[in-house]
Amino acid sequence: MSPLFELKTVDVCYGHTRALVACDLRIRAGERVALVGSNGSGKSTLLRTLHGLLPPNRGTVACGVNMRQAMVFQRPYMLRASAQSNVALGLWLKGMVWKEARAAALQALARVGLAGVAQRNAKALSSGQQQRLALARAWALQPQVLLLDEPTASLDPAAKREVEGLMAEFAEAGMTLIFSSHNLGQVKRLASRVIYLEQGRLLADLPAHEFFNGPLPPEAELFVKGELA
Repeated sequence: MSPLFELKTVDVCYGHTRALVACDLRIRAGERVALVGSNGSGKSTLLRTLHGLLPPNRGTVACGVNMRQAMVFQRPYMLRASAQSNVALGLWLKGMVWKEARAAALQALARVGLAGVAQRNAKALSSGQQQRLALARAWALQPQVLLLDEPTASLDPAAKREVEGLMAEFAEAGMTLIFSSHNLGQVKRLASRVIYLEQGRLLADLPAHEFFNGPLPPEAELFVKGELA
């Protein structure tokens, strides 16, 4: 099976800083890939590169033909409009007529348990509700691949469980997940594959069971133990 993404010797730079260094990576349909590493290791940069938001300074990024993908950011932007309109607008921009977009938006909100707040201003929702709203916006587009940047970092435990549950349901329905996380418990629960990054370099790429139970590069082992400086 052809990979959904294939990166070959990819460098991404911010000025003189190399955020990704000679990155080689393949991701196939149906995988649940967790990106882990300390702050500044390159996780967010890799997600943005996969989503086409950051072009590589060197190397190549190839993705599947006509592949549908969506991304949820750590702090998703909310329009000063109802939750329903926040979802409907993305569908309308994709070419759906407004009446149908609003109906589809209600279905998406129901899918993430937010039907009861459809008419509330999105900016007035709690952080957990806003994150679920961002998931509804993404799910409404029916992506094959969902990229998530620290999707539960700022949420309370109950909201984290809700978002994790939705991610697991999306994966079970066949969606490919690629997400960054500092929460290793979350990685154990959700990931089938773990990628460890350090200073922009991909140092480990293993099935989740092997990552948590097998030998690792020294930096990755220190990170898992919580001892990385």
